[in-house]
Amino acid sequence: MKKKGGLRTPAEGPAVFHPPPKAAANPADGPAVQVKVCGLTLVEEAVACAGMGADAIGLVFYPPSPRWVSGQRAREISGSLPEQVWKVGVFVDEPFSAVMKKAEFCRLNCVQLHGAEPPGMVEALEAAGISVIKSLFVKKGPFLSEAGLYRASAYLIESGGGLVPGGAGLSWRWAEAGELPGKVPCILAGGLSAENVGEAIYAFGPDAVDVSSGVESEPGRKDISKVRAFIEAVRNAKLRSAPGRIFK
Repeated sequence: MKKKGGLRTPAEGPAVFHPPPKAAANPADGPAVQVKVCGLTLVEEAVACAGMGADAIGLVFYPPSPRWVSGQRAREISGSLPEQVWKVGVFVDEPFSAVMKKAEFCRLNCVQLHGAEPPGMVEALEAAGISVIKSLFVKKGPFLSEAGLYRASAYLIESGGGLVPGGAGLSWRWAEAGELPGKVPCILAGGLSAENVGEAIYAFGPDAVDVSSGVESEPGRKDISKVRAFIEAVRNAKLRSAPGRIFK
């Protein structure tokens, strides 16, 4: 990601973005694909995921989603997490002003635009100092081939074959991403679990992976044993090339 990060609260004055401190690296382990656990709804589960080694936590602000959280709950979750864990707000076709307001109130490090937002929306947010992850899809627009139209800090890539925005737990042929990984910062999503994430990382070559339903006991509730197994599988995955760092 870029040099941007968290926001100050209104009581502290104007919104100013600061990058979270980098997590300590273990040179013996070498580079590792980063992990974003998305769809957290409870403070204690978010804290547990961070304790397992998640690099980023996703907070969903799309009301039809079973993983939707209120602004107040998202603020509580963000405030409970270590600084080095990124807090990512997930929005679907929300107006610029609403995204800005929620990003400040909830102390987000960046936002993920998961709908059909135009390139201008991404550019406006980035110009305002907010790092943007733009979602691109295999089966619907915006398509992977449209990456060049956006100027996002990173791109989340998934199938887009579900009835609602998001991966809907659907896996896909990761090699369909073609040469996009390696050209732009990429996050792989869709149907990932501890059982297949190693294969997905080798086939796709992402900088980070995003998991939600694959580590749940029910929608919006994370099974921490599954989170632990998932992160261990990512750390043990075979890499074709060294990944970059999105959640710096």
